[in-house]
Amino acid sequence: MENHKKTPVRVRFRVTAKKRGCDAGASCSGKRGRQRDCVNSVRKLQRREIGALPRMARGAASDAAEKFRNIQLQEEFDTYDHNVHWFVKLQFLKKRSKIIEIVSAKDIIFALAQSGLCAAFSRTTNKRICFLNISPDEVIRSLFYNKNNDSLITVSVYASDHFSSLKCRTTPIEYIKRSQLDAGFPLFESESLKWPGFVEFDDVNGKVLTYSAQDGIYKVFDLKNYNFLYAISDKNVQEIKISPGIMLLIFNRTPSYVPLKILSIEDGTVLKSFNHLLHRNKKVDFIEQFNEKLLVKQENENLQILDVRDSELTEVSRTEFMTPSAFIFLYENHLFLTFRNRTVAVWNFRGELVTSFEDHLLWHPDCNTNNIYITSDQDLIISYCKAEEGCGDEGEVSAVGSINMSNILTGKCIAKISASDPALQISPRRRCETGRSSIRSTVREALEDVTALFYDEERNEIYTGNKQGLIHVWSN
Repeated sequence: MENHKKTPVRVRFRVTAKKRGCDAGASCSGKRGRQRDCVNSVRKLQRREIGALPRMARGAASDAAEKFRNIQLQEEFDTYDHNVHWFVKLQFLKKRSKIIEIVSAKDIIFALAQSGLCAAFSRTTNKRICFLNISPDEVIRSLFYNKNNDSLITVSVYASDHFSSLKCRTTPIEYIKRSQLDAGFPLFESESLKWPGFVEFDDVNGKVLTYSAQDGIYKVFDLKNYNFLYAISDKNVQEIKISPGIMLLIFNRTPSYVPLKILSIEDGTVLKSFNHLLHRNKKVDFIEQFNEKLLVKQENENLQILDVRDSELTEVSRTEFMTPSAFIFLYENHLFLTFRNRTVAVWNFRGELVTSFEDHLLWHPDCNTNNIYITSDQDLIISYCKAEEGCGDEGEVSAVGSINMSNILTGKCIAKISASDPALQISPRRRCETGRSSIRSTVREALEDVTALFYDEERNEIYTGNKQGLIHVWSN
């Protein structure tokens, strides 16, 4: 394993209303804790898929299904380039590697490989534009599209400092289209983002939260212009959670309670301070904030939903609500999704199960939400799921999954991209225009070992990446 993979550097992405990604997640991290990888993935999902103010979708399910009718495999891109050795010096960057993140903006597909190499592809020319690594020892860890100024932020680590510190850089999309990466500039250079420090992008509130472990200070910046706004320098803060307009500060717990503060995210003004009682000697599974609702769950105890305005408390039996791997809050709909054991469920803040999905068994058991996309209307969830076929010719578990689109409010599967669908094929148009197809994979191969997924709502295209470092474009 390469050194950069051993270094426990955290990159956090959260969006708090609308997405994506995603992302309030089951988290007990902070400067003293470690956030689980699945929660990091959910933060990316919320940032990516739920990042703008949503509106409740009122259209019929048939209208949504029509979007995905006659889906075909339209294009294939390869992030691997055997000539990449000319500008990178790290051996692992030269190897074929699986796709771990896909972001799309302004007809450009950005694909990040696990190795840390990131490529940009044009949907206009269907060619690779460039690699985004600007230094021969740069390992890109994650991507963030800043719609406020139409730029892409890369979060990287470097061999020169033993992959120990996060570095952020922003580059306007228009310059990326022209391969003018030197037009970008570094961000937050004054901050020491060594582990367990982090940077967190909050798309909805338009803020960036950083934590410098070196001096124990959290800072908030404006996502539009990256100006510094204010700092929080309390050594007892264990974690910060963000909701629309507010931040929840979670302090070190005592045996019987946990101190909490709610701050205005605009200027850091304290809006409310209170203590939440805990069961002694039981670990806290999670504490989450959703507008005026506080969700608290301890090990083997009921879920508590507290209204912080009037202290009204609702409890949900531990047998009905078991601790999930992660959450995604749908702020406009006043609902939240839970992920547990490959299943997704929808709950309201009365503690009632709203939806359980009839055909949406997730492929990855580890809460890999890079394989999940929630539309901006919060009406559809698109995921890489277990296919019905299940096994290969000799009884081996098949590596071929399906892309399932389900209605969040009803749980119904409205469309599916499946290798067993006889109508699914490589687009004949690709062959007609070029004389031969540039797509080397079969439909079945394109649906094998999918490791990342993104839905471009403007183009109505689904992008998937796999273990081979290939990107596939699905559209009608």
